[in-house]
Amino acid sequence: RSVSLSNVPLLSDVEAMSKVLVDMGAELRRNKNQLKIMTSGISVFSKELSREVFHSLRASFFCIGPLLARFGEVKIPLPGGCRIGARPIDEHIQGLRALGATLETKNDYVVAKAISPQKRLIGARIRFNCKSVGATETILMAATLAQGTTILENSAQEPEIQDLAMMLNEMGAKIQGAGTSQIKIEGVERLNGCSYPVMPDRIEAGTFLIAAAITRSPLTLFPVIPEHLETVILKLQECGCLIEYSGEILSIIPRKNLQAVDIITSPFPGFPTDLQAPF
Repeated sequence: RSVSLSNVPLLSDVEAMSKVLVDMGAELRRNKNQLKIMTSGISVFSKELSREVFHSLRASFFCIGPLLARFGEVKIPLPGGCRIGARPIDEHIQGLRALGATLETKNDYVVAKAISPQKRLIGARIRFNCKSVGATETILMAATLAQGTTILENSAQEPEIQDLAMMLNEMGAKIQGAGTSQIKIEGVERLNGCSYPVMPDRIEAGTFLIAAAITRSPLTLFPVIPEHLETVILKLQECGCLIEYSGEILSIIPRKNLQAVDIITSPFPGFPTDLQAPF
């Protein structure tokens, strides 16, 4: 089984997640913006996974969903990564428990096991207490191989979740409603490999747009999905930047004297938290 991704952004988070996958036994081949992931060698039992590798990236914990669905049990380190504010993993854990897993924490590791005799997760109706991107993605991936139907309510609606669901469907999953607050997943017996183009990274694009505004530099970006950046574009326009776009091409022309604006971050389609710091 292998997944071939194209349009992969050259980001430190991608490098960190690559190290997480390699630590689990996956084989990766990278060529600029192309990434091939071969997963036949993944094992979560032959050795203890590296705390240092997992602590380098908060998103490393998202692996618990697909690993639990594939193997029926898993032991992985608690996540590290972003230190801004309180960002617990309670929603992830409650969702996995609703799917029929036991979870306990031992010495900075989480041990999870599917309790059904077949070691498979069981579909369930799950309502998140808050719109968590990480929890939605984790439970979405876990539910693809669960027995029966899973309904996720109060799901996060970020474009990344829509893109993940589209890729999983290419692999043989049956997911409906990604991008809305309710997602329906019909569990399947197995997933296959696929080739998939990753959507343009809206945070990467937003960072370059803000850099252009800071330096008063005209800039044209491609490929970009402007609909994913509506609130960012609006704030840059309020600052005094001229922004034009057509299709997947977006240009910014900052004025010499920019105006201050107020920003409130919120879940998509609001202003993204990840662009708060650069703005």
